[in-house]
Amino acid sequence: MEMKKRNLKRKLKSGEMGSISSLKRKIKQQEKSIFDLRQLLEISRSFCSMIEFNRLMESILYIVMAQMKTFGVAIFIQSSLDDDSFVLYENIYGFEVDNAHSYSIPENDEFISFLSLQNRCISPNELKHSFDTGFVQMILALEPTLIVPLKIKKHLVGFLLLGNQIDDVHNYDSTEQDMILDIANLAAIAINNARLLEMTTTDMMTHLKLKHYFFAVLNEKIEMLDHGASLALLMFDIDNFKQINDTYGHVCGDLVLQKVASIIKNSVRNTDLAARYGGEEFAAFISDADLETACKIAERIRLDVESMVVDYEGQTIRVTISIGIAEYLHSGETVKQFIQRSDAALYNSKRTGKNKYSISEKNVTRT
Repeated sequence: MEMKKRNLKRKLKSGEMGSISSLKRKIKQQEKSIFDLRQLLEISRSFCSMIEFNRLMESILYIVMAQMKTFGVAIFIQSSLDDDSFVLYENIYGFEVDNAHSYSIPENDEFISFLSLQNRCISPNELKHSFDTGFVQMILALEPTLIVPLKIKKHLVGFLLLGNQIDDVHNYDSTEQDMILDIANLAAIAINNARLLEMTTTDMMTHLKLKHYFFAVLNEKIEMLDHGASLALLMFDIDNFKQINDTYGHVCGDLVLQKVASIIKNSVRNTDLAARYGGEEFAAFISDADLETACKIAERIRLDVESMVVDYEGQTIRVTISIGIAEYLHSGETVKQFIQRSDAALYNSKRTGKNKYSISEKNVTRT
């Protein structure tokens, strides 16, 4: 009888220990779920706070690398909402690419149609057994470990390629795949919103950004600028533009604007931003550029505009451009003050002969 009592107590104790262990596991799972939700909330806030497309793309890539513990990440997206192909975004981490190869997939390709129907991660092995097209072979040649669709409902915005995890111990487990799908959904919404914003903030004639968007991105750039980092602002104005409109008409004037805008746009990097600031006036900020670098860029643009030829109805038209340059002062200077200094330098170029660049007086006195 005593033996039965001891066995019963042992069983009860064992059952209690099992219940406690089970409860601890559930608590850990709940804590992990809460942590993941907080992570997703912070990621969502990060994506929503960015209006500049390239910054958003970089943020997506870095967040994916950090969350998935991988050095390999790349993304295919459409260059614009009305583009008919998905292209490999220029910044790639951990993948060997052939620079002579064009990484582009038509939106009507069967692989894109397949991805549009998926709400899950895709393994390379699945692609090997399901597709035998040149486009899929191109993707598999990059040796991804996981393919993740970026979707808004049934609309495919793009897709991620993930490389091996840093520890390289196991493939992405189901929990990690659920996490990357949640991140992909947030990224898809952010990319789509950024594209819509881009459409409403782009000058349709010159394809440069509009003034209010430029102002907002410049303000964001300054807020994120490290102390001591360089940032240059260039303001441009086409010389005697009214005379061109009066002599040849506004159609010719528009052609001149388009050609000058193209020169300015092609003279800055993707980390910079050019805009049509109003009428025949343009602006551009140059990241990591001191006065010497900014002056070289300004002079190159000035020379390219000066040598530009516009053929219009049998007439050969040439124009010149005046430029104002300012480098950001790390002394609590506002965006408005920064722009005003560059604009004052531009006015000085116009006043002292045109077809030249001038530097803001405050920058000159500090050098």
